[in-house]
This record gives sequence, structure tokens and C-alpha cells, in this order.
Amino acid sequence: MSGVSRPVHFATTSRSVYPTLVGVFVGLLLISNIGAVKLIAFGPIITDGGAFLFPLVYVVGDVLSEVYGFRAARRAILLGFAMSLLAVVTFWLVQISPPAEAWGNQESFEAVLGFLPRIVLASLAGYLVGQLLNSYVLVWIKERTQEKALWLRLLGSTAIGELADTVVFCTIAFFGIITGTEFLVYVAVGFAYKVLVEVILLPVTYLVIDAVKRREPSYATSDVLP
Repeated sequence: MSGVSRPVHFATTSRSVYPTLVGVFVGLLLISNIGAVKLIAFGPIITDGGAFLFPLVYVVGDVLSEVYGFRAARRAILLGFAMSLLAVVTFWLVQISPPAEAWGNQESFEAVLGFLPRIVLASLAGYLVGQLLNSYVLVWIKERTQEKALWLRLLGSTAIGELADTVVFCTIAFFGIITGTEFLVYVAVGFAYKVLVEVILLPVTYLVIDAVKRREPSYATSDVLP
């Protein structure tokens, strides 16, 4: 019947904060990957620009693993991998596309976002190995400690995951470019820094995990923080 207004329909959104955490996780990863293109030297210490945000990827990954389990965390990790791969392909397509005559920044674009294949492979391989190990170890420890010793699974999983990530990335990306003692220092400093950030942020991670557990109606426990 004409003139009769009909209700507009919309799908409902879930009450879970899982999608938001996944979005933050993937966003931090993509920003970190772009920052990692630049090597940074603080005196004798050499690291890359990803050091500013990449440790937070592990913090959010810990929250996902602790609250939602390995399968849900793995889904976020694989999504991050897919989005990183999409970013690499997109930047490559933009790079090889002919620049407009009035745009004179082609060389600058290539210098920053024209990722070398070796760096791309190193970043993707290190991320995938490290994050999957981090999540698996955290859940493995939780199955044995239940809701106790949260600090143990956070630090233990991060130590193993970050070590694997750092060794894989540095070896594929810079072995032969950064050599000898300098290479070992680069690996050691990168690993130590990332773990140190996790330790410093441990109180914040506790609070975030507590808040997420309380926010999720399906999380079946009353003792959310050991």
C-alpha cells in the first residue's frame, strides 16, 4: 500500500569486543611493517622503525589468546598476514604504475615503500612464526595453570614468540648485510627491547585482559585475574 512507511532493517552487531581487538591488532601490524623499512641507530645500537609499535602487536595478541583461545587468535594472525600481503602487493602495483608527469616523487616513494623482496619475506615469515608460537605457548601454559600465573604465560609466550620472530626476521632480512658482532647485537637488542616493553606494559595488559574478560558474557569464570 502506497504511503505506508516501512521499517528500515539493519543487522545487529555482536556485543563481543573481539572484532575491535582484531582491528587494532591488524592496524598495529601494518603500521609497524611500514616503519620497519627504516633502520635506526641509537649510538652503537641498531634497530628498525617497527620497534615503536611492533611490541604492542604481541600485547594485543596476548589478549586475544588469553581471552578467546588459540583458534580465535590464529584467525586474527592469519588475517593480519593476509592484510600485510595485500599491502605489499598494493604498494608494489602503485610503485610500478607510471607516475603522473607533474608528480616528481617516484624515487622517494620507491625508497620508502618500494619494499625489497628480502625485507617482505623476512617480515611476513617472522611475524607468522612468532605470533603463532606466542599464541600456542600462551594457551598451552594456560591449560596447565588455569586462571593462575597470568604473568608466567604472558612473559613466557612473549619470550618464545619474540625470540623466534626476531631471529627469523633478522636472519632473512639482514644476514650478510649486518655482519659479525653487529648482527648479533642487532638480534639481541631487538629481542631484549621487545620483551622489555612487554614487562613494562604488564600492568596495562593485566587491566585490559581483566576488562575484556568482564566484558565478554561468554567468558565462563569469576576469577578473571589471578
